Amino acid sequence: MSVLSRTTATDRKAPVPPKTERSAAPPGGRLASMRRTNPLGALGGLAWLLVVVVPVYWAVVSSLRTREGFFDADPLAVPSHPTLENYRQVLDNGFAHYLLNSVVVTAGATLLTLAVSFLAANAIVRGTGRALRWTFSLFLLGLAIPLQATIIPVYYLIAKAHMYDTLAAVVLPSAAFAIPLTVIILVNFLRDIPDELYESMRADGAGHWRMLWHLALPLSRPALITVTIYDALNVWNGFLFPLILTQSPDKRVLPLFVWSFQGDFTINVPAVLAAVVLSTLPILVLYVIGRRQLVSGLTAGFSR
Repeated sequence: MSVLSRTTATDRKAPVPPKTERSAAPPGGRLASMRRTNPLGALGGLAWLLVVVVPVYWAVVSSLRTREGFFDADPLAVPSHPTLENYRQVLDNGFAHYLLNSVVVTAGATLLTLAVSFLAANAIVRGTGRALRWTFSLFLLGLAIPLQATIIPVYYLIAKAHMYDTLAAVVLPSAAFAIPLTVIILVNFLRDIPDELYESMRADGAGHWRMLWHLALPLSRPALITVTIYDALNVWNGFLFPLILTQSPDKRVLPLFVWSFQGDFTINVPAVLAAVVLSTLPILVLYVIGRRQLVSGLTAGFSR
C-alpha cells in the first residue's frame, strides 16, 4: 500500500506548463512585413514608367497635329483641332502592302523558328547521346555571334541560292539568328516536365511522336508563347537584313518603309510619327495579348 500510495502521489503532481516559444512573433508581424512599402522602388518604377510613356504619348499626340501646328503648340498638350490627315497620307503611300510584307516575314520566320527550336530542345532534353550535349553548346555559342559580323557571308549565301530580293531572303536568316535563344528557353522549360509523365505514357504504349505532341507540346505552351512574342518582336523590328537582302520597293517591310517615308517627308514630322504609330500597333496588340505568358515563360526553369 505504501508503494501504491507513493506512485499515486507522484502521478498527482501538478502538470508541467507547456513550453512557450522563445522568439514568438508579435501578432500581425508577418502581415505587417508584407505591407511594408518600398519608397525607393516605387519612385524608380514611376520614373521608368514616365521614361517609357511620355515619348509614346508625345508621338501619338504629335501625329494628330498639322504640319504647321507642330512647331507652334506645346509638345505635350492635346491638340485643339486633331486631324487624321497624317494617317491618311501614310495609308495612301502603300502602307497596307508593306504591312503585308512584314506580316509574311514575321509569321514565316517565327513559325520556322518554333518548329526547329522545339524539336531541337526536345531532343536535347530527352536524348542521352553525348553528341546532343555538344549540340546544346553550339546553340550557346550562337548567342555570342553578333548579327552584324555575319552580314557578308549571309549575303553571299543568299545570292548563291538565287533568293536575293525576295521575302524568303529575310525569313531564313532571321529565323537562323532567333533559334539559339529560343532553344535555350525551351530547353529550360522542358526540363521541368516530370519524367514520370513520360514513363506513364510509354507504359500506355505511346511512341515518341505521340509524347511529343500530346505531352511536351501542351505543357510547354507558356514557353512557346514567350518565344513567339519575343521572336516576332525582333523580326518585326528587323532593319539590317531587309536593307541588305532586298532591293525592290515592293519587297520592303515596315521598318524600311518608315525609313524611306522619313526621307520623303522630313519636314512633315507629324506624318512621320503617324507612320511610326501605325507600324507599332500590330506588334503592340500581340504583346498585350500574351504579356502574362511572356513573363512566366522567361522566368521558367531559371529558379532552380
